[in-house]
Amino acid sequence: MRIFWQSFVDQATSAPYMARLAAYLNEIAAPGTSVHVEGITPADRDFGRLSEFRCAIQAVDNGLAAQESGFDAYVMGHFQDPGLYELRSALTIPVIGTGEATLLAASQLGRRLGLVTLDAAFEVWHYEQADRYGLSGRVAHVTGMGCRPEDFSAAFAGDAAAKARMLTDFAACAQPLVDRGADVIIPAGVLPGLLIASEHGFKIGHAPVVNCAAVALKSAEMWVQLQRLNGTEPSRGPSFALANDRARQDFRATVARTQADKPKSP
Repeated sequence: MRIFWQSFVDQATSAPYMARLAAYLNEIAAPGTSVHVEGITPADRDFGRLSEFRCAIQAVDNGLAAQESGFDAYVMGHFQDPGLYELRSALTIPVIGTGEATLLAASQLGRRLGLVTLDAAFEVWHYEQADRYGLSGRVAHVTGMGCRPEDFSAAFAGDAAAKARMLTDFAACAQPLVDRGADVIIPAGVLPGLLIASEHGFKIGHAPVVNCAAVALKSAEMWVQLQRLNGTEPSRGPSFALANDRARQDFRATVARTQADKPKSP
């Protein structure tokens, strides 16, 4: 099984994270499964709707290319899941959203979910996600850590003190959510998700902390297996009607033309 994982960070500027993520996913993958991690340049560096939209366009194009290259599943490895429904309507291989899969999994562990995201700019986005996935009554609180992807680089490069500081910061953000009633904590981003991945049985008080990276990968493996076993796929009615060949070709041609027309850096 070959899984394509789309990250929204840059391969070079966040090299320690990308290397650790690829290593971790391939370590925990089932026997016979390999995971390819792909970045985006420029990264999602200006938090907001326009940046998410720009990255989503490239992510959809990469998804079409991944299917053409024979990958068995596509993971939107960016918790906000921009372009997820467009991808699901464009591809015939399973498409997994890290945010969607994690929120649905966490809802089986407790009634009230608390999300710790990178930046406050994403708080409204996560509430919108909860509403889209039918969980608006379950997401109790969202808070931002006030950090950026590069802030994690030292921790993922092996700096134990930097990792300890980041874990302390995460716990400090999560504890008030638990105090206010959250009984499951979700790192709303693969960066903090990977940070806590080595913390076996990690909890904030009584609240388990869900590793979104592991949930997304295992969801991908499950849906590939179910597709092979039963032929299960998304509804091809109004929700995720499958785009025809011309629509896919037009999309890829438009992205290619846009890339070709970009002004060269001086």
